[in-house]
Amino acid sequence: MMSLSIVIPAKNEAASIGSIVTSAKEAWPDAEIIVVDDGSDDTTAEVARAAGATLVQHPESLGNGAAVKAGARVAQGDIIAFMDGDGQHDAKELAPLLQKLDEGYHMAVGARDSGSHANMGRLFANGFYNGVASLLTGRRIPDLTSGFRVARAKLFKEFLYLLPNGFSYPTTITMAFLRSGYPLCFVPIQAATRVGKSHIRPIRDGIRFMVIIFKIATLYSPLKIFLPISALFFVTGLGYYGYTLVTVGRFTNMSLLVFSASVIVFLIGLISEQITALTYSKS
Repeated sequence: MMSLSIVIPAKNEAASIGSIVTSAKEAWPDAEIIVVDDGSDDTTAEVARAAGATLVQHPESLGNGAAVKAGARVAQGDIIAFMDGDGQHDAKELAPLLQKLDEGYHMAVGARDSGSHANMGRLFANGFYNGVASLLTGRRIPDLTSGFRVARAKLFKEFLYLLPNGFSYPTTITMAFLRSGYPLCFVPIQAATRVGKSHIRPIRDGIRFMVIIFKIATLYSPLKIFLPISALFFVTGLGYYGYTLVTVGRFTNMSLLVFSASVIVFLIGLISEQITALTYSKS
């Protein structure tokens, strides 16, 4: 039977972390429960340790992704499960995800329904990410950013070097598994309302999340983004050249600039595609 490690990143979650660890131990008594305290300034570490968790502490906040990587590095289980420390996830719901691994999948992700998102802005943003990722991969992705998931430890650890230290680790690991051809599935779940205050700042993290869209493309297939943009520049340049040919009878500098942009964008996409292929060459 394969062993299980449950990694719970937490920052200032003293109000919820004790009950989360307790419920995880009750649901999975043989599992290794790891809480990664990401520089909390409350009693998160003490509460987690008192509840019986293996504790990993950061002396300062390094980010949710950094906490996940730290937990994965020390995890001893053949399978690693990840859940948030804010009370949104129920350890009992790991059962259907683990069942999917028994069926041959290498990762199973808990896909939240529309009522499980914190607010309409988050729902819209996540829906947009899901749409972009679905378009790039050619398969339906119902929840790209869910932090509730299970994966085969050996394969997950292959991609630790790719994972960012911030909030976009779920996006990165999902696209990495898909790009490498590892079977992955989504299981519907219903997340509870978080306990305490969210650490996401709308403006700062809104800008970061826009960067995620480009990261999704570069992690999977850059040319699917760069090629249409290049084509748009080319068609625009061709149209403008036709207009200037008719009106002033010559090829203008603006047409040359737009045609040059088309070639540059295409070449950047081509180089990105080769870099992406090299990134996954060992997978």
